[in-house]
Amino acid sequence: MTNLAWNVERVLPSAIADLHRLISIPSISSMPEHDADVAACADAVSGLFRDLGASEVKLLDGGGKPAVWANFPGPEGSPTVLLYAHYDVQPTGDADAWTSPAFEPTERDGRLYARGSADDKGGVALHLAALRVFNGKPPVGVKVFIEGEEEVGSPTMPTLLDRYRDELAADVYVVADSVNWEVGKPSLTTSLRGVADCQVTVSTLAEGLHSGQFGGVVPDALTALCRLLATLHDEAGNVAIEGLVTGTAPDLDYPEDRLLEETGLLEGVSQIGDGSVVERMWFKPAASVLAIDAPPVAKASNTLIPSARAKASVRLVPGQDPAAAAKALEDHLRRNAPWGAHVDVVAGQCGAPGRITLEGERAEAAKTAFREAFGVDAVEIGCGGSIPIVAEFADRNPGALVLVTAVTDPNSRMHGIDESLDLGDFAKAALAETLLLNNLAG
Repeated sequence: MTNLAWNVERVLPSAIADLHRLISIPSISSMPEHDADVAACADAVSGLFRDLGASEVKLLDGGGKPAVWANFPGPEGSPTVLLYAHYDVQPTGDADAWTSPAFEPTERDGRLYARGSADDKGGVALHLAALRVFNGKPPVGVKVFIEGEEEVGSPTMPTLLDRYRDELAADVYVVADSVNWEVGKPSLTTSLRGVADCQVTVSTLAEGLHSGQFGGVVPDALTALCRLLATLHDEAGNVAIEGLVTGTAPDLDYPEDRLLEETGLLEGVSQIGDGSVVERMWFKPAASVLAIDAPPVAKASNTLIPSARAKASVRLVPGQDPAAAAKALEDHLRRNAPWGAHVDVVAGQCGAPGRITLEGERAEAAKTAFREAFGVDAVEIGCGGSIPIVAEFADRNPGALVLVTAVTDPNSRMHGIDESLDLGDFAKAALAETLLLNNLAG
């Protein structure tokens, strides 16, 4: 281990420099105006793995954003490990709210601040570091798969997996896209929630009307929409959509003070739902209203709005069929429209939840690698977020081990303002992945 640890330290500066370069490209997959940036980032990622000495690098086309694939053949008879991450990122939100510019990586107090530093260009840099330790000649076969549309639900992933089945076949999958238990304490994620979302449009009038003349007589669409969205939860905040699955949570304490620190819950605001924190975050469905299209306050007039639209999302626990959940969401919205309002529902993202069993020699090799790199055992956790590729890998490759690892921690603010990466944990994660590849060689 000593030699490997030294070599990880040796390659870290170059990996961080690569990360800086990738972060500077605003590869926001959800915004068409950034399509050129997405393509540029795919090219940059391709170049980095090509420079590492990959025997083959190519862009995989599933009809959506390009995915980068690279191959590093191992010794004959060695297992094949596929390293996954994604290079696309979320929008910045309010750019003025960032302490430093979102796409200008900035180091402060041992953390790297920028959009994509944690989610998930840090994962790309992690794989680069581990391969660079071995000078591009790892002790096992390594395939690299860097996706470009994870942040929009990986819509073309099934096509990619079918079209490039041979390229994506492996004995072990390492998905570097989750979150560690805390700084200095790694995790291996064993359950992930899925997702189903939709756009719902509520219409009540053929055209806008004077609110003074007709208010109190006919309903406006915005009020009807608000009443409809309120039916997604009961009074305690539990999801009220019929037909959704609830799972069983492990006996793992999530301290109250930690929850308050991580969420920034305002004083006097209560939590929602019943059950333990772990149960509600990982093993119960969650419903959220993500957006509403309505006139902005600055441009409001005394008008009864004829039509209003919202985006609603439901997170799904392992054991839930995502198509059935999407149908349950749609049925709920149609069934609960107030005052006979017309409801139109357009289905959106639909990703399956995942469950992983960490058993066997290869799983033990992973646990050992993380124990040696971090100095403590990895915590087996659930994840409230969704990584659709996990279920896809598991379903299509029976017998393969899927490891969901992380370079992030609860302070990383993924998807939020001032997203960041703990550089000390990044170094430990790079060592853990290096040790894993070495351990799998036997």
